[in-house]
Amino acid sequence: MSVSVGIAAADMSHIPHLLHVLPSFGVGGIQVRLVALINSFGPRYRHTIVALDGTISCLERVAPGNLVEPVFFPNRAGSALRRLNAIRRKLTELQPDLLLTYNWGSIEWVLANRFFFAVSAHVHLEDGFGPDEVDGQVRRRVLVRRFALSGALKVVVPSQTLVQLALQDWRLRPDRLLHIPNGIAVDQFLSHRNVKPRFGRDRGDVVVGTIAPLRPEKNIGRLIRAVARTCNERLRLVVAGEGPERSALETEAKALLGNRALFIGSVTEPTRALQDFDIFALSSDTEQMPMTILEAMAMALPIAAVAVGDVPIMVADENRPFIVEKHDEAGLSAAIARLAEDDALRSRLGRRNACHVRAAFPFERMISSYDALLTSIVG
Repeated sequence: MSVSVGIAAADMSHIPHLLHVLPSFGVGGIQVRLVALINSFGPRYRHTIVALDGTISCLERVAPGNLVEPVFFPNRAGSALRRLNAIRRKLTELQPDLLLTYNWGSIEWVLANRFFFAVSAHVHLEDGFGPDEVDGQVRRRVLVRRFALSGALKVVVPSQTLVQLALQDWRLRPDRLLHIPNGIAVDQFLSHRNVKPRFGRDRGDVVVGTIAPLRPEKNIGRLIRAVARTCNERLRLVVAGEGPERSALETEAKALLGNRALFIGSVTEPTRALQDFDIFALSSDTEQMPMTILEAMAMALPIAAVAVGDVPIMVADENRPFIVEKHDEAGLSAAIARLAEDDALRSRLGRRNACHVRAAFPFERMISSYDALLTSIVG
């Protein structure tokens, strides 16, 4: 599957070739941001995408006319040396002008590119951690990152939390580290506020919703229990997303909330879910600068969330009392309950968030920052 325009193969050699290696290219924050960049740059670059788990569902978001090709390269069994050799051969075959690796899951590609001499110029993008690093950095990974990332031209991070971690733990040189906050096109989201809802609701119902891959580190169970603790029979929970935990989460939600919980599966466009929410909730054990928070703010929604990564400093000042400590399930429940019972408060916080995200995290600034980075390396 590929997305391309009618350019002769001989002419494509003049277009800078970017190779993106991601643990997955399913719909998620990193992938959504990458697609936004691809769509903004248009045919100025040609992109090869390696999704290490074989998932490429986010490719559906790539606009026609872009030069994008997925390449399947499975995680291979055997010794680390054999895997690195195989990756090295693939890099040599693809011959990108720039290798872009994303998160820990792509670290073997970083190491393979460093053998003796670099096959390609390299930029690494780090956005967050999985369940095994929720409570702190794994020592072995810290040491590998120190070595592997020291050879990158730049390491790009979206959050202030990651800036400090990269400098102090990974010991990156400040001139190698680049902080580019995520950005959002607010007007594109606000235009969907009055679209017909996707599911029925009774008059007086208040919907608290979330969008997340259903993996352990997203801790959707915490949100289910927080909603149940409110004892508000007019409060409904809607969960958008797919993942290995869906069945267990649906069972828990059924037991605690009955028919007041609804799982709607993955959504290709976040507005299709956000337009039905009255409150956006985030209950993750680990985040850095989640795109879902920006998207919900752009939709003029109030936020009830746990304080992970940069979340406390992302929302408008008036919304910050509704950001609670990570393990404070009762506090999250109280925040949701307070928002659910006050229509005027929800409306006011939503407006504040929309204004704040427009001013603090403009889409154009994110695009121009990445544009400057790519131009400085591949012209």
